[in-house]
Formats: sequence, C-alpha cells, structure tokens
Amino acid sequence: MLTLPSGLIVSCQAPVDSPLHDPEIIAAIAKTAVKRGAVGVRIDTPAHIAAVRQQVAQPIIGLWKRQFPGFSVYITPRFEEAAAIAQAGADIIAIDATLRNRPEGETVASLIAQIHQKLAKPVMADIDTLAAAIAAVEAGADCVGTTLYGYTEATKHLSPPGFELLSQLVKQLDCPVICEGGISSPTFAKQAIALGANAIVVGTAITGIDYLVQGFQEAITNS
Repeated sequence: MLTLPSGLIVSCQAPVDSPLHDPEIIAAIAKTAVKRGAVGVRIDTPAHIAAVRQQVAQPIIGLWKRQFPGFSVYITPRFEEAAAIAQAGADIIAIDATLRNRPEGETVASLIAQIHQKLAKPVMADIDTLAAAIAAVEAGADCVGTTLYGYTEATKHLSPPGFELLSQLVKQLDCPVICEGGISSPTFAKQAIALGANAIVVGTAITGIDYLVQGFQEAITNS
C-alpha cells in the first residue's frame, strides 16, 4: 500500500453553501497546491475526489463527511463511504477514529479491517485523544492525525493545534503521525515538524477563503 508522504498536505475543501464547493474548483485549488510544493491533498466527497484525481498525481487523502441522526461521528463513518471514496480515486482513506459510537454498529476496528481487506487502502485515523490514537493503531491504522483535537465532546475545552497531544503521539506510537487542525501559520507548521510530525495538514489558512473573509469582515465591523 501507498506510504504516506512527508511534508505539507493541503486540505482543499469548502462549505457546502460556498461557490467554491464545486468539483472543478476544488480540483483547481488542489492542482495549485501541488504545483507550489504540497506533497498531497485532503479531499472530501467522491465527486470532488474524482475531479481532483484527474488533475493531480500526488496522493489524495479521501474522506466523506456524512451526518447520521443520533451520532457525532461524521468523517467516513461507515464502510459504504470508504468504498465510494476509494472508487473515486483516494489513495488513503481518512476515518473518524475517536472512541464514539458509529452508525449501524460499525467499529473502528471493523472499518479498518474492511478497508484493508476489501479496498487494499491505507487508513488515516483522525483522533482527538491519546487513548483513541492507541486504540486506532492497535486496530491497524496506518497513520494517525490530530484532526479532531478540540472538536469532540471530550476535547471541546481545548484549542488546536494540539502540540502536546502531537508530542505524546510521536513518543508512544510506532506509525506516522500527522498534525492537522489549527496550523494557521508557517510558524506553527515548522513547530509541528520540529515536534516530530511526519506531515502536516493545512486547510483554512490556505484554502479557507469563506472563513478568512468572514474573519476580516467581522474584525473591521466590530472595531
């Protein structure tokens, strides 16, 4: 299976109500990112992954955000989503690997096993805590990301980037560790690499036009 590249990975996503939420536009953003040096991209939904695959040869970390009533897990929650993004062209399948219940009785272990056995794809485990990371690696995850630190019930009192968590993961896990979430500047990116991250994922700070414009507008309006 593909080995996770080291360096900068750019998350090319947009809110569903944004004009940027279009397969061709996301593909253009991804192509620009790799042209400027990104070693890979992180893409949501089968349609966007398929469009990016036509434009980009570098590795695609694919996911599919889907909400199910009664469940907090939404990043590739079931094998059905994993199979769809693999078919669309994803090289690595990102899943929510937090210690939360999943729809239809799916578990992190069963999902990782199916992805390996049926799709022959490596798995990126998006976690929020050290305990979740250890469990994911024991279940067979190929790499672990700090993606959900600060975004779950267990960590909502914390603010990314999770550098303390990153340091713990680097020391205790025998797999590549990715720092994702809150990497809002080149300084933070450099710090994450210095702490031992194999790769960093940057999204909003590079591709989040909607959020960035909104932030500037709110700042000058409320000043």
